[in-house]
Amino acid sequence: MSAQIWKTSAGRDRLNAWYDKFASKLETEVTQLSVATSIGPSHVLASGPEDGLPLVCLHGMRSGASFLLSELPTLAKHFRLYAPDMPGQSIRGPEVKLPVNDDSYADWLLDVMDGLGLPSANLFGVSWGGFVARLTASKAPERVSKLSIMVPAGIANGSHLTGMAKMAFPMIRHTLWPTSNSLRSLLHPIMTTWDSDWANAIACSLQDMKMDTRIPPLATDDDLQRLQMPTLVIAGTDDISFPGSLVLDRVRRLVPDVKTELIHDCKHCPPTTEVFRVWLGDRLSRFIHDEPEPVG
Repeated sequence: MSAQIWKTSAGRDRLNAWYDKFASKLETEVTQLSVATSIGPSHVLASGPEDGLPLVCLHGMRSGASFLLSELPTLAKHFRLYAPDMPGQSIRGPEVKLPVNDDSYADWLLDVMDGLGLPSANLFGVSWGGFVARLTASKAPERVSKLSIMVPAGIANGSHLTGMAKMAFPMIRHTLWPTSNSLRSLLHPIMTTWDSDWANAIACSLQDMKMDTRIPPLATDDDLQRLQMPTLVIAGTDDISFPGSLVLDRVRRLVPDVKTELIHDCKHCPPTTEVFRVWLGDRLSRFIHDEPEPVG
């Protein structure tokens, strides 16, 4: 279903400006691609050595491919990263509102992989992107070599009441009286580390993108048991959206070949620090290459 995601032309321009600002942070050369899918052309950013092992990276809701790639500088030095802009969740993605209660997002991603000439690939998804990566791996496990998901939607949900209590009033206050202090109050429950670019980009998305309040449905036990490929799940202890302990308890019980990481003092938005970027790049690289855990 076609769905314009920006509210006004001025808002569209602001969203595009933030997309470009994050793209300017990338340390490796970036190529913009357009691949055909059943819902229309899809925009993909490609970065890293062309002969590198392919890694398809899926961003979180209301952001974009450039936002995620800006947090993966070490991976871009060794892998060929492909980051598509997801339908309905990025200003550069297809302006289509796909259902979340069927395989539509998986079908779209498989089309993207076909367009990129990837019969199979490693997948990495964050938040909403984690939902899409898991959905695709459950639908077509033969197309996914290894699956990595971080603070993923669709595994276990936090308390709706807790989320409302922490976010509802700050959201109302920031909408009526937008200030730097009200933005900090609004984002405090979900941002692990304060980053002014990320915070203001989120504020822009709240102002200029049409709100999609849908929450991806939880994977069934069978969905998770179908993940026969090696799987890495990274979650945060303080994630009010998808609590880390609940997420990891469920995947440990149901996913056949799973490794897990619980990041302490981590909210839904993981740290945007150089230390965490290096750790994440190293952790994903070791997982994909089957390298042993470091001692100590």
